[in-house]
Amino acid sequence: MNGAPGERSAKVPEVTFGFWVIKIAATTLGETGGDAVSMSLGLGYLLGTAIFAAIFVGAVAAQIRAQAFRPFQYWATIIASTTVGTTLADFADRSLGIGYAGGSTMLFALLTGSLFLWHRSLGSIAVDTVISPRAELHYWVTIMFSQTLGTALGDWTADTAGLGYTGGALLFGGLLALVAAAYWWTSLSHTALFWAAFVLTRPLGAVLGDFLDKPVDAGGLAVSRYVASAALAAFILAWLVIFPQRPARGAGH
Repeated sequence: MNGAPGERSAKVPEVTFGFWVIKIAATTLGETGGDAVSMSLGLGYLLGTAIFAAIFVGAVAAQIRAQAFRPFQYWATIIASTTVGTTLADFADRSLGIGYAGGSTMLFALLTGSLFLWHRSLGSIAVDTVISPRAELHYWVTIMFSQTLGTALGDWTADTAGLGYTGGALLFGGLLALVAAAYWWTSLSHTALFWAAFVLTRPLGAVLGDFLDKPVDAGGLAVSRYVASAALAAFILAWLVIFPQRPARGAGH
């Protein structure tokens, strides 16, 4: 379908209900998949981060080279960002010894700095303006920082704050509901609310992933990380097939 004159499609999806369903599933998969490599396989956080970072860089390069929006390629890149976010946050929080508070603070600074540089460089951080390689690079760097921050926030809430996995899920689910209410019933910036929701889906996915695969005596369901990851991947694939996505519309230059 062609847009109005002077418009062209972005290589990111239109933000709909289905977008958020897949985003939460992808972030949950990032948690179970990242832990499967770093913990179940025993490769550790540093090597796991190196592996997933290489996959993420390759996926971003392919995404930037693509000539049009490709749903499966886009979501594969999102999953790559959330798996590297999982292992990177765990490495910063645990291996470097700076703790969840220190890691979250550092990552929040990196995220806000990325958004500031993006806006200063291109004048907008709205998703529908991601129509050039330069904008895409800013977009994916920001996403990587947001995914990593979300992992640290989820672990901090569930472990240090003592809310547990179900308590963390209720907290972040409630915050997302407030963001949705603000979107529909206030005049707050939709772009700012989008990024708030984008960040909040990651800690929600982190605590949901931990709830699935952590031992029963730790408050989890003790599902195999491999089984959980495979089931989440199958769900994402099925959703994309059943509910095809459209690209966001962006104004051309």
